[in-house]
Amino acid sequence: MRMNKLKLIVLLGVFASYSTSCSVQNNVTKTPPAKNTTKPNTNTTQPKPPVPGTKPTTGTNQTEETFRTNLPEIKREFRGAWIASVANINWPSRNDLTVEQQKAEAINMLDMLKNNNFNAAIFQIRPSADALYTSNIEPWSYFLTGETGRPPYPNYDPLQFWIEESHKRGLELHVWLNPYRAHHTNGGSVTKLSMANTLSDIVVRLKNGMYWFDPANPRTQGHVSNVVKDIVKRYDIDAIHFDDYFYPYATYNKGADFPDHASWNAYISSGGSLSRADWRRDNVNKFVERIYKEIHAEKNNVRFGISPFGIWKPGYPAGVVGSSQYDELYADAKLWLNKGWVDYFSPQLYWPIDSKGQAFESLLNWWQSENTMKRHLWPGLNTVEIKVSDRPTEIKNQIEISRKIRKNDAGEIHWSIAGLTKNPGMLPALKNGPYNEKALVPKSPWIKALPLQTPTLFITDNGSSAQVSWSTKNAADVFQWVLFTQYNGEWQTEILTLDTLSKDVPKSKDGKKLNGVAIKAIDRLGNESDYTAKKIR
Repeated sequence: MRMNKLKLIVLLGVFASYSTSCSVQNNVTKTPPAKNTTKPNTNTTQPKPPVPGTKPTTGTNQTEETFRTNLPEIKREFRGAWIASVANINWPSRNDLTVEQQKAEAINMLDMLKNNNFNAAIFQIRPSADALYTSNIEPWSYFLTGETGRPPYPNYDPLQFWIEESHKRGLELHVWLNPYRAHHTNGGSVTKLSMANTLSDIVVRLKNGMYWFDPANPRTQGHVSNVVKDIVKRYDIDAIHFDDYFYPYATYNKGADFPDHASWNAYISSGGSLSRADWRRDNVNKFVERIYKEIHAEKNNVRFGISPFGIWKPGYPAGVVGSSQYDELYADAKLWLNKGWVDYFSPQLYWPIDSKGQAFESLLNWWQSENTMKRHLWPGLNTVEIKVSDRPTEIKNQIEISRKIRKNDAGEIHWSIAGLTKNPGMLPALKNGPYNEKALVPKSPWIKALPLQTPTLFITDNGSSAQVSWSTKNAADVFQWVLFTQYNGEWQTEILTLDTLSKDVPKSKDGKKLNGVAIKAIDRLGNESDYTAKKIR
């Protein structure tokens, strides 16, 4: 699907080039850069689709010349929302929807994110050793069709659908997996196709009825590794995402210790010397490092993110109280961040700013101090149920605190998408406040990427407007475009989707004259190409 779209993009660019290049003047002038600090403005008109091979009915080709300038910095911030499939929390809303109903729900969610200037969806495709995608490793999810192992009818691939619909809207699609949960209590009965049955020798049953893979068993680690590599290899995703479920919370086993006696005894018999707690943490540490390296070995541009519980240990920082993921979940999340085994790290900071024992700003500052490898640090926000009287104002203020701490690498993930839709004041507070402009995701400079080629720019006079079109030879590597328009020396910026290859730009706006146009390509990691800029006379 993506390749067909890209072929069309290249052909449209060629046609646009043919129809305009004969009369476009490309006289390059060397002029010193002029610094411009004008804040970008994305209030621009909706582009009209290009019409390849047709000449304008009014006017002639615009006289232009290329030039070098100082373009404004493009706004950057990661803005994501979790979309949970487990227990039909978000999508699909029920496990008996038709395929068309499933698709309609997905499109409504993605349209909402796009229209409110989000740039990423974190979509749960493996809630409990099952699949909301075509898999030869694990069965179709109960939460998709109401029966473990039953495919949707008529058959389609939900993940492929989500990828295509996200990307056409300029949204990243991060796929969220629970690595160790083998069966959820809301997931129907354990059938012969359930992984809790087919891999029963490496799965334990907890006292609350859930089934859990034994994280210490090498077969568990190999199985989950194969699932992750299969997804990365076959799908055009932007990231793999794990949440906070490593060893289970103690309440899942009614306070009893995790039942990993067989693997623990095998470790001791082989001469192991770690304490049981350190041994459990070591198992998870090795697994996290392995997954990070395997993802990048398969596709370097696919990132790995983890959203751990927001507190590492009580007392870190001073005054923090609450559960200890280090001691209870055997998750040494601080180590993963210290070692750089993630590309982005989203601690679930689900408490209010003025919480005495879990203050949002203090916790985020502490995680920031541990970010020695300078990875993305984008906190998870409890948008759906944070315990305050005015949730929209609280979430807006948390975003502003995150920006103050993270500066040019700001971002956040909202738990969950329901928090954006079920509170009537939430989306207006974000759209009219911190999300009033579109933003690119921050760059990931530690991930090596080939530089994009500079796009070619074409301009045709259409009377009161200039038809601006562009193309590039390496369209397969492009994810978005950024169009710059200059009025009376002031630059405005607009982020455009990949399939937008042309735009009618007014030659006058608010009494100001169009002086110049520039275009950049953006790759899958947020990196920018060099630009082409042309003067308008």
